[in-house]
Amino acid sequence: MALTTSCSLVAGPGAGRLSERVTIEQGPLVGAVDGPVVRYQGIPYAAPPVGPLRWQPPQPPPSWTEEREATAPGARCPQLAAAPGTPHATAASDTEDCLTLNVTAPAGTTADSRRPVLVWIHGGGFSAGAGSDVDPHRLVEAGPMIVVTVNYRLGVLGFLGLPGLPGSGSFGLLDQQQALRWVQRNIAAFGGDPGNVTVAGESAGADSVCAQLAAPGSAGLFRRAVLQSGGCSKANIIDVIRPGAGPGGDTWKPLPVAESIGRRTATQLGCPKPATELACLRALPVSTLTAVTGSYWSPAVGTELLPSRPSDLVADDRLPPVPLLAGTTRNEGALFTSIFFDQAGTPVTASMLRDMLSRAAGPRANAAGRAYRPGDRSPGRVWSEVITDRGYACPTLRSYRALGTRAPLYAYEFVDPSSPAPFSVLPGDLNGGATHGAEMPYLFDLVPGQPALTPAQQALAADLVGAWSRFVVRGDPAGPIQWPRWDGDGPILSIVSTGPGLAPKPATEFAAAHRCGLWS
Repeated sequence: MALTTSCSLVAGPGAGRLSERVTIEQGPLVGAVDGPVVRYQGIPYAAPPVGPLRWQPPQPPPSWTEEREATAPGARCPQLAAAPGTPHATAASDTEDCLTLNVTAPAGTTADSRRPVLVWIHGGGFSAGAGSDVDPHRLVEAGPMIVVTVNYRLGVLGFLGLPGLPGSGSFGLLDQQQALRWVQRNIAAFGGDPGNVTVAGESAGADSVCAQLAAPGSAGLFRRAVLQSGGCSKANIIDVIRPGAGPGGDTWKPLPVAESIGRRTATQLGCPKPATELACLRALPVSTLTAVTGSYWSPAVGTELLPSRPSDLVADDRLPPVPLLAGTTRNEGALFTSIFFDQAGTPVTASMLRDMLSRAAGPRANAAGRAYRPGDRSPGRVWSEVITDRGYACPTLRSYRALGTRAPLYAYEFVDPSSPAPFSVLPGDLNGGATHGAEMPYLFDLVPGQPALTPAQQALAADLVGAWSRFVVRGDPAGPIQWPRWDGDGPILSIVSTGPGLAPKPATEFAAAHRCGLWS
């Protein structure tokens, strides 16, 4: 299929402008014009997963005959509140009726515009977040494109595994797939092109995008993908942050591990009998389930939805050849060091650093000690570099080298050293680098906590919005900024608001900066 061109974005003669009223397969909707965009919010794409539908694959959405108001986002899926003091503070939720999505379109769209579509899958460690956490209007206007943001089940409600349970360990991913199918059936009603869909996400959202790339059932639901600070690498992320976590910290849990965690959780919640545990769990209040501790809930592999670990598909050259825009931030680990150590009341000490480095590097512990000498940096700052290199930069580079040979790949590292940290207040020793999520306010307006950007950063944000938009529209982010396609050993675009700006660098320079020889 040929790439969409700018010509296909122009409405034909006599086409009527998109209004706040549209009709989808479920019935008529009333959205709201908001300046240069039209918003349709809180649209159900699946039946509420409540009662006997708790821990069931998503079921068909409800229908209606009267006009349905779509002017406010749906409820967040059940989750705890963000930590006090978090800049991007989000509220708790115990509402299971949450499988909704939001559609934002340019106000000038017509019924036959066939605009390109971006489906955004939020991050949050598979336990927090919502599609309504981002306002995509800048991307919508720049494309012009249509952006769909999605809620999906989280935590134990999204990823519980139990023997014999259909969808075991996969409910959140099944929700995302259901939303992608909804887009295929309905986006034309909003002036979108179901044949030109890009799926994108950050952090756990990027891991989710990679899962959809690897899922046989997602074939044909999108044609391009964006992976921001996550994706297809083999990573036990909890073990990366705190070495020795064991298999329960793996992003991609083998189904038997997921089911063992599920059975242990059922016992912890007072439902120890296998014959009745599911009915017992379904009778518990949501607040009891969201309060469960001691488990990292994430997708299972070896399932019908995800038969193989995505990293294995990458290594075996079996991941579908989909054009990718992918990248990491320069100091991913600062956020996790802040949350898991400083905020937990156990800041990293010199002795902790030595012990964790020894566990992380194994037989290369001496080399790791030499590579990560603290010098004038705090032990916490050094450990944040280990998390960045071991958990993000080096595994991602290995993925680039495998994926970039099969389909167009555009790689980046977001480096801007003064970029705000939108998801945590970092202590002084961890400031001064682009941490996990730092690129988000450059692409979206964050709701409710958009940080202030300097004029130089606002200019960089406009460049990034333009590049992401060009990738969604035509599969190539290059434009006023030069962004060469990956050629086997780079380049990786270094993104900063000062100095050299956006500069392509060879992968060897990226690998050296992140000590990838140690972590290979």
